Amino acid sequence: MEVILMERVAKLGLMGEVVRVKDGYARNFLLPQGKALRATEANRKKFESQRAQLEARNLELKQEAEKIGEKVNGKSFVILRQAGESGQLYGSVSTRDIADIITAGGFTINRNQVVIQSPIKSLGLHNVPLHLHAEIDVSVTINVARSADEADRQARGESLNIVEETSMADLGLEVGAALEETGGSLGDR
Repeated sequence: MEVILMERVAKLGLMGEVVRVKDGYARNFLLPQGKALRATEANRKKFESQRAQLEARNLELKQEAEKIGEKVNGKSFVILRQAGESGQLYGSVSTRDIADIITAGGFTINRNQVVIQSPIKSLGLHNVPLHLHAEIDVSVTINVARSADEADRQARGESLNIVEETSMADLGLEVGAALEETGGSLGDR
């Protein structure tokens, strides 16, 4: 299906270009989101008559995204979650959670602007890209911790996920040493 792009779409084209895409992509994503129009003669005329307005609106949105991007780029946000001793979260941190914490920090971000391949499932500092506009991408740091104190320690660079593993041999040596100190044996109990 041929469509006229109403805005710049990554890996597809710029505003005003007529591109050929798969029918499902056009029907399920581009057309419902207002990112494209079917490439009919009537729509081409309609687009050309509205082109100046669309370009002005796009420029306005880009400038707004640049302002937000300058303020949010490189900032760090803390998300508190419960986790096991190994640092594995009991739940996960999704795009919605990240968008909510950034919005609570005073910036307007939608969850579809947060770009992560899969939810965050471990404690630590995670670099998360934000796609604010077709031409503007910034990055924030998400600090996932069990408590505010732990978040501060992670931000300073301390490693918190160190779990001392004790083998059965180590336990046997410790029990043996304790028995020697008391002068007993395992059979005496």
